[in-house]
Amino acid sequence: MSDLVERLRAEGERRYHDKHRYHVLMHEGRLSREQLQQWVLNRYYYQTRIPIKDALIVSKSEDAAFRRMWLRRIRDHDGDAEGEGGLAMWLRLAEGVGLAREEVASCRSVLAGVRTACDSYVELVKSRSLVEAVASSLTEFFAPDLMTKRILAWEQHYPWVDPAMLAYFRSRVTRARKDSEEAIDFVVRHATTPELQQACVDALITKTGVLWRLLDAVYAAYVRPKLAPKAKLRHDRVANKMMLLYPEKGLVLNATAADTVQLCTGERTVREIVAELTAKYKQDAVTIEREVIALLASLAERGLVQESA
Repeated sequence: MSDLVERLRAEGERRYHDKHRYHVLMHEGRLSREQLQQWVLNRYYYQTRIPIKDALIVSKSEDAAFRRMWLRRIRDHDGDAEGEGGLAMWLRLAEGVGLAREEVASCRSVLAGVRTACDSYVELVKSRSLVEAVASSLTEFFAPDLMTKRILAWEQHYPWVDPAMLAYFRSRVTRARKDSEEAIDFVVRHATTPELQQACVDALITKTGVLWRLLDAVYAAYVRPKLAPKAKLRHDRVANKMMLLYPEKGLVLNATAADTVQLCTGERTVREIVAELTAKYKQDAVTIEREVIALLASLAERGLVQESA
């Protein structure tokens, strides 16, 4: 395996969105029906961007053999006829979780943050060189394992979803593996300078950020964090600091973190908490949201915050 392949795998694996709290909750069976539905609805917008970015990649190539190879990806998603392909399978999944097909297909209910993240992927592909655009698709390295894990989790934890509706996930186990092999072969052959190799790594890192921001937006809109019973927010008068205490341990919180924890009552969504903090601190909402979600993830991993619907 070349050094470039190892770097791409390492950077992608470290940043892949399987580690996002929303996916953790999904795979542990802790999403509510509404939370699962909203992931399906919002993720569909990302699915619609895939054939568009693939068409842009095709348009960048002067090589007919490459174009023929890459066109298969567009057919995989759009199908050769109405009702075929990955997008049609995703709409059947949407029906399987109880959503109206027409509502999902219209994309009118997609969160603004999801739309912005997905559109930025199209812009990434449009603005970069062919080899960088291809490298950005290499999150497919990790898709087969994620899809396998997702199928098992849905069958175990969400039995109200007809297993036949999971056809898209099953199809991607083999197709994503083949797609990633073709893409990495192209990148290795064409990224021939250290500068271009770094640009390819950067493109992949940017793409992982797209997937992460998509989940951030859904998490912020549909999770209502609540402090766990074992955790208590207290003011240490001696040190003049806010502390989050739990059995035999404690965390020192800065002002923003303490305010965040105080707002974790189970009544507000993460997005509503961010709005209150933004108004109080007069800071950029995007930055505050990123910090709040990172804090909640850290606390949830310790069992100090419950992530309810």
